[in-house]
Order: sequence, then C-alpha cells, then structure tokens
Amino acid sequence: MNIKNICCIGAGYVGGPTMAVIAQECPHIKVTIVDINESRIDAWNDENLNNLPVFEPGLSQIVQETRDKNLFFSTDIDKAIDEAEMIFISVNTPTKTYGKGKGMAADLKYIELCARQIAKVAKQDKIVVEKSTLPVRTAEALKSILDNTGNGVQFQILSNPEFLAEGTAVQDLLNPDRVLIGGDIDSEEGNEAIQALVDVYANWVSQEKILTTKVWSSELSKLTANAFLAQRVSSINAMSELCEKTGADVNEVSKAIGMDTRIGSKFLKASVGFGGSCFQKDILNLVYIAQSYGLSEVADYWEQVILMNEHQKNRFSDNIVSTLYNTVSGKKITFLGWAFKKDTNDTRESAAIKVADNLLNEQANVVVYDPKVSKERIYADLEYLNTRFSEVNRNLLSVENDPYKACKETHAIAVLTEWDEFKKYDWQKIYDSMNKPAFLFDGRGLLDKESLEKIGFVFYKIGVG
Repeated sequence: MNIKNICCIGAGYVGGPTMAVIAQECPHIKVTIVDINESRIDAWNDENLNNLPVFEPGLSQIVQETRDKNLFFSTDIDKAIDEAEMIFISVNTPTKTYGKGKGMAADLKYIELCARQIAKVAKQDKIVVEKSTLPVRTAEALKSILDNTGNGVQFQILSNPEFLAEGTAVQDLLNPDRVLIGGDIDSEEGNEAIQALVDVYANWVSQEKILTTKVWSSELSKLTANAFLAQRVSSINAMSELCEKTGADVNEVSKAIGMDTRIGSKFLKASVGFGGSCFQKDILNLVYIAQSYGLSEVADYWEQVILMNEHQKNRFSDNIVSTLYNTVSGKKITFLGWAFKKDTNDTRESAAIKVADNLLNEQANVVVYDPKVSKERIYADLEYLNTRFSEVNRNLLSVENDPYKACKETHAIAVLTEWDEFKKYDWQKIYDSMNKPAFLFDGRGLLDKESLEKIGFVFYKIGVG
C-alpha cells in the first residue's frame, strides 16, 4: 500500500511535531493536520513562527521548510479525512473528571468522536492510527465503531504510541530509540497496514528500530514505559528526603547508583516532582485498568508512585512556610519557572501549580516569571483547580516579564523549572534587591549552593542535608 496522503486529527503537542517531521522526511507525502480549534490552526499558519502554539527547539525551522509545500494546517476535517489513506488520531485523552473512573480512567470521548466522524466521511478503505495515549484494548472499541457505523468501508486499526520527551521532541522524532507499531498481525490485511506505516517511518528510521507487535502489546507498552520512568523519579525523590535528614547528598547518591549499568543514570534527578501530560495521567490509567481486572496489589503498587510525587510537592511548599518562620501571609514569594520542564511552554501537571496553590492557601503573594509561559496560561492553570475564586487568585498571584523585577523586595525565591537562563543571572544583584534574610529554594537542583551561600543567601537545595 503506497501512502500519498496522511491526515492527522489533533494539532497539539504530539500531532504538530510528529506530522511536521513526517512531512520533512517524506516530501512525497501530503500531510494535513486538522483541528476543530480555529485559533490553534491560525497559530500554526501564522507567518511569525514565534507564535506557533507548541514551542519545541527546532520545530519552527521544520514548519518553515514544509508548510504550504507538503504540510498543511486546516479546520476542514471532513476534506482531510476523505483524501487520506492513513489517518492519525492525536487528540487529547485527559483523565476523567466525572462518572465511573473519575480521577483515574482516560476520558475517551474525543477518540470516539473522531472514530464516528471518520466512519461518516470515509468512502474508501482507511488505515486509522492511534497516536494518542490510550488504555489497552481501545483499538477494539475503535474497530467496532468504524465497522458498525461506516459505509461498508474496510478499516485497519494500528497503535503507534509516541515516546517523545517535551523539550527534545524533534530530536526524539528524528532519532528515535524505537518506533512501535501494533496491529492485527494475524491477518493479511493487518500486516499490509502495518507495513504501510513501517514504510513511512523507514524513510528516515532504520528497520531494526521499527518494532511491530500485537495491537494490545503496543497500547500497554506506552503506559508501561511512562510508569517505569515516573517510578524512577519518585524513587530518587523518596531518597532525597532521606538524604536531607541524614546529611547525605542525593546528587552523589544518584551518580553512584547511576554508574551501575543495570540501573543507568537517566531519570535519577531529584526535584520538586514530575509533571507533564503523560506520567500522572498514564499511571492513573494503569491503576484503573488494574483495578478493573481485580488486580488490587498491582494497582496499589503503581498508585504509590503518584502519592510519592504529590508528597514531594507538598513537602517543598511546607518547607518554604516553615523556613519563613511558619508564616508566609502577606510575604512576597517569587517563582522562577512555571512550565513543567525547561524548553517547553507546556504546564500540564507542573509542580509549580501545586506549590503555588499551597502557598496561596497560606495567603502568600506569589510572583511568577517564566520565559515561555503566558500570564493567561498561569491563571488558567490555577483556576482549573477550582480551589478559590478567580479574583482571589489574581489578587494573590501576579506575573512578571522581567526576572529581576519579579525578585525585587521578595522574601524568598523558589526555582520550579530548570531553565538554563536561571544559572546565568546576576545573583548578587538579586540578593541586594531582596528582603533579608534572603531565602532561595532550589526545587530543581539547578544552582550552585556554595557560591550562592557565599553571596549571603539562605539556600535550600532539594536532597542535600
């Protein structure tokens, strides 16, 4: 099967970068990204590449090279579905906020809406590719919807989960550890569909890195990969608290165990806690799936990863309060960073949100500076929690575009994102402008403790006793 037209439903953090790279590496394929969000599509089509809705190093250059050549952004979903031989579904699958599975299960309403729209529009056979992170056996539901509401069209469902790390998504796409494709390996049609997607990736990915499996194995592999990575973060964060109590240094412990080839050094950086769109959502989904099969011990095991992460965020904010003489009411606390990690403008599940919420509960005046996150996004993140009225959030929390202004006359600074620029600041200038004693809480292990203490800061670095 020769693929000439690809459609991707969903122009977000996964769909945008993935399709841009496919367009660049496969100039013979027309790639159309569609979304019902007109303002998002307008942003992707904006002549000013700084206005793209997703910030990823290297992405704007690829969009510039491919846009309006073989990469297109549109709100005409039906037209793109009709023209495409292969359709990627890359819509949001948030944790349910209602009904059965509330707070744990993945909300699949957008996936189902996509399936029904594909079934309604399609006039020829299609390959439908799950790109969103989905619970195991979702492909079965998709197949049922497509086969029973379609126009006699034959559909093949593939699972092709993304393993991107935000901040390095473009490089992860160009040089992946592996590309995983799950499909119906027991039928000739299923194998043809799998091969069609293999052929797309083979334009730039070596064959030995393209792994084909059963569709169920592919779906579960994505959840498992994120669960394992998050588990490593929670494990080193658990040790960070022990290090603080015993006088050890978690960075030295991390380096020592990371040199063991059986363990490895990645994802052993102690911090205020993990965030992002995947880790918490996918583990909660895994917990829910385990519970639904009656596997309570499995569910309890993975849920502890989330509980440890929440504890780390609460512990960080509690430490700020206790260090500032058990009250932060009316005190200015400056946050450096709001994004969940550097080199992205994504704030989903960012540790900064929880820490801010805790401090606002204590009546602190929080001032936020982040080089890539907008004021509107920061307020929206707080309002989503529904902890207090919107006007209270806006009275207690403000956003600054200048880090030095954000730090002026502050009682304490908390580093919540590991942006490289924070290391280059004139910390003497910042110290001189602060209320004394000048407290600095490094939630990312980013700054040099010795030099900052020499300036005069009362310095707390996570995991260092």
